[in-house]
Amino acid sequence: MTAAGGRLRGWLSRVLAVAWREATLLRHDRGFVSTIIAQPILIILLYGYGLSNTPANVPWAVLDRSQSAQSRQLVQDIRHSGYFLAPTPVSGYAEGHALLRRGAVLAMLVVPAGLRRDAARGRARVQVLLDGSDPLSAARVGSYVAQIAAASAPPRRPAVREGVAPGADLPGPVDVRQRFTFNPRLADRDFFLATLVGMLLTNLCLSASSLGIVGERESGTFEQTLALPISTVEIVLGKLVPLVVLGYLVLLGTLTLQGVLFGIWPRGSLVALLVVTLPFLLASLAIGVFVSSLADTSAQAVFITVFFIMPSFVLSGIMFPYELMPEAVRPIGGLLPLRWYQIALRRIFARGGGLGDVVVPALAMLAIFAVLLAAIRWRLRPRLG
Repeated sequence: MTAAGGRLRGWLSRVLAVAWREATLLRHDRGFVSTIIAQPILIILLYGYGLSNTPANVPWAVLDRSQSAQSRQLVQDIRHSGYFLAPTPVSGYAEGHALLRRGAVLAMLVVPAGLRRDAARGRARVQVLLDGSDPLSAARVGSYVAQIAAASAPPRRPAVREGVAPGADLPGPVDVRQRFTFNPRLADRDFFLATLVGMLLTNLCLSASSLGIVGERESGTFEQTLALPISTVEIVLGKLVPLVVLGYLVLLGTLTLQGVLFGIWPRGSLVALLVVTLPFLLASLAIGVFVSSLADTSAQAVFITVFFIMPSFVLSGIMFPYELMPEAVRPIGGLLPLRWYQIALRRIFARGGGLGDVVVPALAMLAIFAVLLAAIRWRLRPRLG
C-alpha cells in the first residue's frame, strides 16, 4: 500500500469515527428524531387535507325583492348545492354591504322585483356582490353561483291554459351579473401584500423567542435568571418586551416599503392596526417561549418551531383562502394567532376597518396569549426548585 493510500485510509477512518459518534448522539436524542419523523407527516396531512379549491360552508346573504316561486327555488338550489351555509336574509343594500365589510358573508345575492316577468321574457338576471379582498375565493364562489343559477330548475306550471303554447310563460335560465367589492380588479398582489406583515412577524417571533430559554439553559445562565427575586411571568414578559419593539419596527418598515413600491397602504385606521398588532406579537412570542420551555436543545427548538410556522401559514388563510378549507380543518386555524391577525389585517387594509372591526380578533389573540402564559408558568415551575 502506498503512502498516499495510507493517508487516505486514515483520513477516511477518522471521518467515519466522528460520523459514528454524531449518529450515536442523534440516535439517543429522542426529541430530535421524533421531530424529524413527524415533520413530513405533518406537512403531508396539511397539504393533503387542509387545502382545497372547492368552496365549503360559504356564508352568504340574500336580498330577495321578488319573493316569487322562482327566486325561492334559486335560493334553495344554491343553499342545497353543498357549498353554502344557510343564507342570511337582508332588507337592503346597506345591510348587505355592512355584512360584507365585516367579513360576515362572502357574497350577497340580489334578486330584482321583476324576476318572474323578466324570466318569462327569457332575460332573467340577478346580481351577486362578492368580497373581492380574497380574489380566489371570490372568483370561485361567483362561478359556482353562476353555474347553479344557470342550471336552476324553473317551477312547473300546474296546467296549460287554453290558447297558450306550452312553456310560453315558463321562466328561462337566470343570468348572474357579478360585482366585486373592496378589490374590483381581483388583484392577487393586494391579497398577498395585505397580510405579508403577518407572515414576517410570525417568522420573526417564533424564530427569535423559541431559542431564548433553551439557549440560556444550554449555556448555564438560565439558573442565574431564575435566582433573581422575580416571578416566572415577570421573567417571560421581560424577555418579550425587546422583541415586541422589534416587531413594531418590522411592521412600520414593511408598511412603508410596500406602500412606496406598490402603493398599497391601509385603507382603514392605522391606530387600529397598531393596537391589534400588540396581542398578536404577544401571542406569537408566547408560542416561541413555550416551545423553548419544551425543548432540551436548540436543535429541538428549531424543529418544533416548524410545527407552528407551517400550520400558521397554511391554516390561517394567509396563503390559501380560509373559505376553501374543509370544515374539519378550520377549527385548528382558530387556535393560531395568525388566523385572527389576518382577519384584522384584511378588515383594515381592504375594507377600511377601524377599532370596532378588530375587537373580536384582538380578544381572541389575548385569550391565546393568556393560555400560553399559564402553560409557560406551569412548565417552568418545576425547574425553580
